[in-house]
Amino acid sequence: MRQTNLTGEPAPYVSAREELRQAEIELMRHRERVADLRRRLPLGPVVDDYMFEEGPADLQAGDAPAQTVRLGELFTRPGRDLVVYHLMYGKKQTEPCPMCTMWLDGFNGVAHHVAQNVDFAIVAAADLPSLRAHARNRKWTNLRLLSAGSSTFKYDLGSEDAEGNQDSTVSVFTRDDNGSVRHFYSVHPRMSDDIDQRGIDLLSPVWHILDLTRQGRDNWFPALSYEARPLSN
Repeated sequence: MRQTNLTGEPAPYVSAREELRQAEIELMRHRERVADLRRRLPLGPVVDDYMFEEGPADLQAGDAPAQTVRLGELFTRPGRDLVVYHLMYGKKQTEPCPMCTMWLDGFNGVAHHVAQNVDFAIVAAADLPSLRAHARNRKWTNLRLLSAGSSTFKYDLGSEDAEGNQDSTVSVFTRDDNGSVRHFYSVHPRMSDDIDQRGIDLLSPVWHILDLTRQGRDNWFPALSYEARPLSN
């Protein structure tokens, strides 16, 4: 199967491109098998109804009044799962993680699409004003932002160690027939001793776009500094 209508493609190129196409098809099918295994996971344990701190939905409205929100209250209606992204910010992580920031820039743009199917929230160990100040700089107007405060949520889900060092993590929760909140799935960047950065790459298209090029992703990583963008009126 030709991928273009270009003429003059050398035979070695055509042969190599077909080999690559077959590998891409197998990769797609393998991703589908992995996704099916994930969907068929049995429910995990019932979890605590953790408490978070949340500010006004409108970022421009300041940070008060803050309210306490429980994990179970993040489900907006029956039949929906809850996806939580653990932002590396707070405690030992005194500056927001650039990689997490890049991901959340993208999530902010697609949040209204995600909301058609699941509930989605961002949780950080940072205090609420610091978290919201960073969100204002990034124009995260479509994300639900929560501070874990003194909660053990991040530690229990493996995105924080006993010393307060932070990690990026994605956790999925669901409700059972009795209404209890249960852990369904969590994934971290570190997959094994020899894979410490690729575990959640599928959440961002940036690396995959780079992988389309001859140079590939190489050792590319988001910049450690980035320009603040004032929230427009």
